[in-house]
Amino acid sequence: MTQSKPESITVRVPAKVNVQLAVGAARPDGFHDLANVFLAVSLYDEVTATPADALRITCSGPDADQVPLDATNLAARAALALAARHGISPDVHLHIAKDIPVAGGMAGGSADGAGALLACDALWGTGASREELLDICAELGSDVPFSLVGGAALGTGRGERLTPLEVGGTFHWVFAVADGGLSTPAVYGEFDRLVAGTDVPAPAASPALLDALRTGDAAALAGALANDLQPAALSLRPSLAATLAAGTEAGALAGLVSGSGPTTAFLAKDEDAARTIADALLASGTCRTARVATSPAPGATQIRT
Repeated sequence: MTQSKPESITVRVPAKVNVQLAVGAARPDGFHDLANVFLAVSLYDEVTATPADALRITCSGPDADQVPLDATNLAARAALALAARHGISPDVHLHIAKDIPVAGGMAGGSADGAGALLACDALWGTGASREELLDICAELGSDVPFSLVGGAALGTGRGERLTPLEVGGTFHWVFAVADGGLSTPAVYGEFDRLVAGTDVPAPAASPALLDALRTGDAAALAGALANDLQPAALSLRPSLAATLAAGTEAGALAGLVSGSGPTTAFLAKDEDAARTIADALLASGTCRTARVATSPAPGATQIRT
């Protein structure tokens, strides 16, 4: 008796925050070597794959109108890449239910790519190994492998080579979402301009930060948070300084620009403090919305068929 194929597959996939982003000098290929400490956080997109006559992308949720629905979407690219490897036609409807801020430096697009890849693998029964899925993720983009894996990890190379990290507790976060996005290539370009003529050290993970993660010490983690792209993001979007100040004044242990921005991330002492900080950020008028979340969170996970 043959098993019937599922009618649809839904995968939940998390946002991320970079608790350390150390950036090396530009390489000849235009990329930068990184020491990128990722933490997955409890803001999620859901990607549902359903059989269709052709590849189609739809999207719902906050800022869905800003999400491309063509082949530039990483979810579409993931489906095309998996289908090409297995010699099948990429006939699938991918619906993205957005809850991760769009163009906010929290890897929402990368999350959708990882979610679509896992959903299509299950829908089509391709039986891809974890190694194959991670290999496709790395082809799609530097942040996509971590979206698949979740938890906490150190990303080296472009950020795609992952080493899992131990986390000894739950960390509480507030994410202040800015109006409009920031182009990641533009932020890296501004980084290159700002460091021109200086000796950029090779990127390395901070031992103090890794120890703070391992022991679950929020105060120690706050003292070690670092993002080498933050000066570039602030140069392109000076208004983010007011958001960082508002969150810190509201009691955050520390704040930083998340990845290439423009979302800013604030580490809180506990859940109550996080809600207080979120309320203060909203009242400050320095951001469009403020979201409370915890970390670590699981990577891409099938939640229903």
